[in-house]
Amino acid sequence: MLEKLQAVEDKYLELESLISDPATIQDIDRWQHYNKEHAGLSPIVEKFRFYKKVVAEIREDKAMFDEPLDDEMRGLVEAELAELMQQKEALDRELPILLLPKDPNDDKNVIVEIRGGVGGEEAALFAADLFRMYSRYAEKQGWKTELISANMTEIGGYKEISFMVSGFGAYSRLKYESGTHRVQRVPVTESGGRIHTSAVTVAVLPEAEEVEVDIAPNDLRIDTYCASGAGGQYVNRTETAIRITHLPTGIVVQCQDEKSQLKNKEKAMKVLRARILDRARQEQEQAVAADRRSQVGSGDRSERIRTYNFPQGRVTDHRIGLTLHRIDDILNGELDELLNALITADQAERLKQVE
Repeated sequence: MLEKLQAVEDKYLELESLISDPATIQDIDRWQHYNKEHAGLSPIVEKFRFYKKVVAEIREDKAMFDEPLDDEMRGLVEAELAELMQQKEALDRELPILLLPKDPNDDKNVIVEIRGGVGGEEAALFAADLFRMYSRYAEKQGWKTELISANMTEIGGYKEISFMVSGFGAYSRLKYESGTHRVQRVPVTESGGRIHTSAVTVAVLPEAEEVEVDIAPNDLRIDTYCASGAGGQYVNRTETAIRITHLPTGIVVQCQDEKSQLKNKEKAMKVLRARILDRARQEQEQAVAADRRSQVGSGDRSERIRTYNFPQGRVTDHRIGLTLHRIDDILNGELDELLNALITADQAERLKQVE
């Protein structure tokens, strides 16, 4: 591990030299590339340098015991040494995680798609609950949420809803939400007080840049139609809503949130690029890593990942066996405890694979 860390620091110093080189400065694209790479290595190098400092101080403190010390001084050195050893143990756990390959999508914005599944109207209502949960979490993170399209039911649920979350690191946190979310509660439409089980699927897609997905115009069929509101009532008579079909894959996206046809088309194309990239990513993962897929990183939409049990006030994440009795807080966007546990489990699984 120390050899790998030293190689990272050597690369960091090399990039520092290149960034300040007059020849590099004149080539803005090259300078930006080196600068971004340098910034990405900074957290690892800072932690490694701190590690080397702690190790050096431990060595110095241990050497002091070879010299005559009075009781007071010995006590001070022992206390300092104990603190340094604790710091070293923590760094021994943190440094291997920093060396794990970073997901290239982690810093990207995301497109979240929520669809009501088994349970009809109750599933649609829970889809609305999840939309509110993610919106509130995004707000707490200082991220921006923007609606792309929604198919609302008459009593305020969503048969499906898609929206973009823009903010640094959005994908690194929300990617663990892809999958089937199950809810157990008494529906508002249930007169007998019986508990029903419904399901909602969530897809979290990293926003794809145009350069990442090459879409030929001839591969698209674009239809326009009048945007509609809840219950199918027309909200305007102008064909501003857009439906785009990608003929090679059969992927269909639509957007009707904006009053401008052009803006709806731009949003729909963002979703289309993200879905095409996501399909390619999943096919690649299934081909090369199906036998060693991590327990929390698969993003399989058919996988039941979490249950929200209202009578018991609990939320259980089945991937890591974590149960929290704070359902109201979680649905109000307090997701950090869940997400941090999932990230820790993912890191542990990835560390096993590289050992």
